[in-house]
Amino acid sequence: MISSKIGHSCDHLVLGVYRFLFRGRVVNPNLLSVFGAGCAFIAFIAISFDRLVLGGVALLVSAAFDLMDGALARNTGQVTAFGGFLDSVLDRYSDLLVMCGIFIHFMNRGVHFDQVMTFIASIGIAVIPYARARAEAARLACNTGLLERPERLLILLCGLFSGYLGYAVILLAVFTHVTVIQRVVHTKRVTDQGTDR
Repeated sequence: MISSKIGHSCDHLVLGVYRFLFRGRVVNPNLLSVFGAGCAFIAFIAISFDRLVLGGVALLVSAAFDLMDGALARNTGQVTAFGGFLDSVLDRYSDLLVMCGIFIHFMNRGVHFDQVMTFIASIGIAVIPYARARAEAARLACNTGLLERPERLLILLCGLFSGYLGYAVILLAVFTHVTVIQRVVHTKRVTDQGTDR
């Protein structure tokens, strides 16, 4: 929802942060993607050791790099098929690493219900982009649904910084699967109509 409404309209702000951090030097966007995944790994370690705020900061920095790589590629003519592929693969690793850290966090505390919810949420987080990829492989647009990646990150960040991580995971466990269902229904409707929307 956020992605579809905002799109690339914030690129100039993101590039402003990039120029401040890198002093105007042109960096390969793929390197920024790797930096983002590295920060997600730091978030995984921090959350696993119950350092939720530190994990939230690392996840926020990871999200910032994820915004930067795309904005930089679009505005410096460095958009490549491999770059898009690499970014997507690293995003999946980042998402699931963070969820693994959350699972370990709840396991350490012996909160079995939240462990189950984390596992269910992880399945939804993995299937959402897969559903889109399968639809796009059939040349059907499929970016519909409540929780795309920005919304999921926002929910996780709110949970990490507020201390109500269990509630955030429950929201993800429910609405990631709602999003998958929305994409399945959308794809079925489009294929029935024989049009690409």
